[in-house]
Amino acid sequence: MTQYGFFFDMNRCYACQACSIACKDWNGLEPGAEKWMTVYEWEQGTFPTIRLNALAFSCGHCTDPACVKVCESGALYKEDEFGAVLVDQDKCTGCRKCYEACPYGAPKFASDELGVKMSKCTMCVDRLAEGMQPICTMSCPLRAFDFGPLEELIEKYGDVRYCIGMPSPDDTDPAYIIWNPREKKQLIPYDAQEAIALNQQRGDLGTMFESEEDLKTFDEGTIRRNELKMKHDSVIDLMRATRNDMA
Repeated sequence: MTQYGFFFDMNRCYACQACSIACKDWNGLEPGAEKWMTVYEWEQGTFPTIRLNALAFSCGHCTDPACVKVCESGALYKEDEFGAVLVDQDKCTGCRKCYEACPYGAPKFASDELGVKMSKCTMCVDRLAEGMQPICTMSCPLRAFDFGPLEELIEKYGDVRYCIGMPSPDDTDPAYIIWNPREKKQLIPYDAQEAIALNQQRGDLGTMFESEEDLKTFDEGTIRRNELKMKHDSVIDLMRATRNDMA
């Protein structure tokens, strides 16, 4: 078996959700939390050194998948041709042990109701069999993805399988290569203090904020997505972490 996998460049992604929408469309998934391709968004820092992050992740299709190990019904298995981790929904009982075991939260559920069967990324094995790429990689307008044999991806992009906030790759050996965000560079010179002063005033409406400190200090919970979190207690929490108006 040749293990296939994904490459993702965090520097190119701006969370347009095209990959997630294309995945839903190709696989006939309803709008909502059943997102086989999930785009996580979070922010770090405060003005003028704020950074917005996006991570598009479907499934690691791991070499040593934790989900397969705990599936008592035998619904989860690793297929032989591409190394994809797949689920046989006829065998799935909806026990959710796979979700508890998966460090990446790759198993997805349409609702929190007990007994709802799991579904997940299939690596588009139907498309691969026809010589096509996965629909998510083909839909990205900025080409943040690549896909192919894992060894070839490693040779081309290196072998980093982790960004800050992700689980350690040591436990399951995911087939997912990632380029982390590069150091930010100021492309257009501007005076940050002047920008703060200009934005503080709103004419007859009064000040937008009282001091520069108001831009840097926030009560806990004000910034709701300030870290990467890939596993959630409910579909509502998942939607809050990944929601937009289309996916």
